[in-house]
Amino acid sequence: MWSLFHFLTPGYLGNKAGFRKTYELPIQRNRDPVKTKQLQKLVRPFILRRMKTDPGIIDDLPAKVEQKVYCSLTREQALLYEAAVKEVEQQLESVEGIKRKGIMLSTLTRLKQICNHPNQFLQDGSAFDQARSHKLLRLNEMVEEALAESSSMLVFTQFAELGDQLEEFLRDHHHCPVHYLHGGTSRKNRERMIDSFQDENTPAGVFILSLKAGGVGITLTQANHVFHFDRWWNPAVENQATDRAYRIGQKQSVFVHKMITLGTLEEKIDQMIEDKHALADSIVESDENWLTEIDNDRFRQLISLNRKAIMEAT
Repeated sequence: MWSLFHFLTPGYLGNKAGFRKTYELPIQRNRDPVKTKQLQKLVRPFILRRMKTDPGIIDDLPAKVEQKVYCSLTREQALLYEAAVKEVEQQLESVEGIKRKGIMLSTLTRLKQICNHPNQFLQDGSAFDQARSHKLLRLNEMVEEALAESSSMLVFTQFAELGDQLEEFLRDHHHCPVHYLHGGTSRKNRERMIDSFQDENTPAGVFILSLKAGGVGITLTQANHVFHFDRWWNPAVENQATDRAYRIGQKQSVFVHKMITLGTLEEKIDQMIEDKHALADSIVESDENWLTEIDNDRFRQLISLNRKAIMEAT
C-alpha cells in the first residue's frame, strides 16, 4: 500500500520507515484499532470498491454458502509428509536470500502434492485410488451426492497433472459428463466444453479446471457446487475462480467447498489466510508474497505435521 501511494502521491503516507513504524507494525502485529482507523481515514478518499453483493449492484444474485471440508492424511501421506519436512529443515540451515525463498516455495508445493495424493508427489505411475487419499475419497463422495441431486459442479486445482488424474478417476466412477480445461486446451475445445456444460439439456456433470487457466474469463453458471481441491494462498484468486459460477445469470444458491487436510500446512495457512483476509478487508487488498518473508522458525511451525490432529481424525 505504501508503494502504491508513494507512486500516486509521494509523501502522503510519509517515508517507508515511518509508515512501517506508525501503521504497518501496530496494525499487522497488534491489530491496533486506533491505527487501523487512522489509516482507513487517510486512504479512503483514494479507494473505490464495489462488491457484487452490495445492494444496487446485482439485486437478484442468490446466496453463496462456503464451507471447509476437513480430511485426514492416510498413513502413507503422513510418512511422506514428515520425511519432506525433515529434509527441508536441514536445507534451511545453510541457505539464505533468493535460494532460501526458492526452497520454501518448492517445499510448499511438494507438501501440497502430498496432501492431495501420494501419486502426485511420487510421480511413479502408481495407482491413483481413493484408499491412498482421504481428500480424494471425500471429493468422490460429495460428487456422488451432488449428482444425485442433479447438480453440476466445478473442481479447481492448481496442478495440471492432477487435473488429468481427476478427469480419468471421475469418468471411471460416475456416469456423467466430465470436462477438463487447462492451459494447453485449444480455443475450439474450450468453447465446445463450455457450451456443452452450459446447455440446460445436458445432464449434470463435472467441470475440472486449472486454477489459473479456468479461474477467469468464463461463465459456468450451470454449476452450483464449487470445489477447491487444493488451496491457493491468495484468497482473491480463489474467489475469482468461484465467481465462474457465482455471477450474473446464476439462479441457484452456490455452495463452495474448500478442502483442507488436518494437521498439515493447509490447515495452518488457512488460518493465516483468514487473518490476512480480515486485515486486508479492514484496509485494502493483499497478495501471497508474505509467505516467503517469514523467518525459519515460523516456517518450521507452518509446515510441521500435527500428529495429534492426524491421530484424532483416524
